[in-house]
Amino acid sequence: MRHTPVTPSGDRLRWVELPGADPARVYIHGLGASSPAYFAAVAAHPVLSGRRSLLADLLGFGLSDRPTDFPYTMEAHADALAVALRAAGVAGAEVIGHSMGGTVAVHLAARHPDLVSALVLVDANLDPVAPSRRSGSSGIATFTEEQFLNGGRREVRESVSPFWWATMRLAGPEALHRSAVHLARGSVRELLLDLPVPRTFLHPAPDGEPAGAARLRSAGVRVTAVPDCGHNIMIDNPEGFVRAVAGSLAP
Repeated sequence: MRHTPVTPSGDRLRWVELPGADPARVYIHGLGASSPAYFAAVAAHPVLSGRRSLLADLLGFGLSDRPTDFPYTMEAHADALAVALRAAGVAGAEVIGHSMGGTVAVHLAARHPDLVSALVLVDANLDPVAPSRRSGSSGIATFTEEQFLNGGRREVRESVSPFWWATMRLAGPEALHRSAVHLARGSVRELLLDLPVPRTFLHPAPDGEPAGAARLRSAGVRVTAVPDCGHNIMIDNPEGFVRAVAGSLAP
């Protein structure tokens, strides 16, 4: 595990690093998750191994510090990650982001283009989502921060799977709520369409094509269906995930 301060207060972002050749690959987890837990097996797969790989936990999540005074916008996450990547000597990385991590990855590529040479978005959030009482970011976003800190988090715990809660419980409550609210409100679709780097959007085949797939393709985004999986593609079908990522990043 490696770490570096990424805020003026010295809050540290941490990542697990697998040695290998440059350019590096950077893996970014989704809301309430942790990159080592979600990506270690696929990053070490023989098809994808051999590259320097940073399995980064965003500030507020997983192994990283959980400051209560950080805004936890998607842009702030991207900027904090950029500080860590520069401290690690990363440039021109292939960035793989799942769900919220894909949203952060788009902001990272737009705000810090020297750090990103290609994007693979794994069933990422591109558009705003109306708050609703279902689980996920839309459910968390139905609470005010005060409500979430005073009982809402317990309600969320009862509604999510044990697998998700295993990493969600590590998140700072403020980090989890603020990230969910900003994720639900934001949109990165136009940013994604305008990026000049190779871009791929992976989605579960059972869900059908993502919204706006034709426009994504017309802008040069490769849209790839992965069979036999749900939202957590790398967990549900690691072999299919590995093949899709390798195909997306092939020269």
